[in-house]
Amino acid sequence: MENTLENVQPQILWKHFNNLCAIPHPSKKEGKVVEYVKSFATAQGLDYTVDAVGNIIVRKPASLGMEDRPGVVLQAHLDMVPQKNSDMQHDFEKDPIKAYVDGDWVKAQGTTLGADNGIGVAAALAALEMKDVKHGALEALFTIEEESGMTGARGLQAGELKGSIFINMDSEKEGELCIGCAGAINFEAFLKYKSKPTKKYNYVPFQLSLTGLKGGHSGLDINLGRGNANKLMNRFLRDASNTLKIQLSSISGGNMRNAIPREAFAVILVHKDNEVKFKKLMAEFNKTISAEFAQAETDINLTAQLIDLPKRVMKKGSQIKFQNLVNDLPNGVVGMIADMPEIVETSTNMAIVKSDDEQIHIMCMLRSSNDAAKGELANSMTAVCKLAEADTKLSGDYSGWKPNFDSTILNKMNEAYQKLYGKPAHVKVIHAGLECAIFGKNYPNMDYISFGPNIKHPHSPDEKVSISSVANFWEFLVETLKIV
Repeated sequence: MENTLENVQPQILWKHFNNLCAIPHPSKKEGKVVEYVKSFATAQGLDYTVDAVGNIIVRKPASLGMEDRPGVVLQAHLDMVPQKNSDMQHDFEKDPIKAYVDGDWVKAQGTTLGADNGIGVAAALAALEMKDVKHGALEALFTIEEESGMTGARGLQAGELKGSIFINMDSEKEGELCIGCAGAINFEAFLKYKSKPTKKYNYVPFQLSLTGLKGGHSGLDINLGRGNANKLMNRFLRDASNTLKIQLSSISGGNMRNAIPREAFAVILVHKDNEVKFKKLMAEFNKTISAEFAQAETDINLTAQLIDLPKRVMKKGSQIKFQNLVNDLPNGVVGMIADMPEIVETSTNMAIVKSDDEQIHIMCMLRSSNDAAKGELANSMTAVCKLAEADTKLSGDYSGWKPNFDSTILNKMNEAYQKLYGKPAHVKVIHAGLECAIFGKNYPNMDYISFGPNIKHPHSPDEKVSISSVANFWEFLVETLKIV
């Protein structure tokens, strides 16, 4: 497959996205893309500043005759979620994203694409570069580490921005204007376990691999009924422990707090007298979960591969305690918004389960547009962990972004959308985290809105962005800047 993005329109936007694909920029490793933005600003003769946490702000003066217009902040985050298929050799800190065109879609070969939020970054750069469109004063705010904890948004200090209208470009459905989002909190559990030396005789060692799940964004996709690799792996381990007395040596599933885990792996011992029964149980499990998730998953598969004998396994009591804890912690949708029953209010995603040095680390991301509901969910999960004698930690708490239906920018953008497409845009609140929820603390008088093109399956290797919707997104942005 060839990278043919050079020929995609609007070229002023896609050339920047193509360049971003060539620059490794996973969360916490945005340094090279920050340098790209600096070089761009210098080449365009634009002023820029880098704040204390590493966000970069590029400023473009108002067009002649537009000096009296309110200043507009265009905002996007520089980092991307690094997810790849297990059979893909890719180092996100060194290797470029291999993007390609497939009909109306731009995709990546075996990895996340980075359209979340690379398209927003590219659009902001294109707006700074364009010469033939009049606009008020522009500030482009490029934040860091959005995907790993919103570090950039949290660190942005009052007074850095001068504009009064804030346009976030991190939404993922064309024709929607987002004016509210869920808040979130990270929930971690730490369970100590006891181990013992492995018996060298009468046991067969296997690595279990649960692969083929779709995964996805733990907010936007949490209501799609997709499988969670950590919960499903534990389900099989629990059943196999109960019926065949397997012994667990290690487990690892998921690697991003805001992605539904697609894969999980475990090292186990099976008594040689139970090997045939074990393989039969695994076949039955595959059949059961394939039927159970038939509407949401197509390639889910649990396999076992012979490996070298591990040195240690969990003691029986520790193994049972771990399996019960993972079983009892909730996962998925907890409740819907009463006044908007199609929108998830509260959810939790068991994102990471990993054993190391006789401790198991479990990380979940809790989301809610209701702070009380979010707190109650965290309290109930803490209580479950206490019963298992697991320590817990809460971090990264932030409230949701409360919608303002009287927003000036909302009315202006609806006006622009109506002019372009002959119909009003769809005004929406989403069950995902947007940096607008955090910026409001230091910039409470900003007028916030978020929009974007059609991006499917973010935070997974199936991520893709629609070329035609990016063209409309760009056209909509340009029209908005004319009339604000």
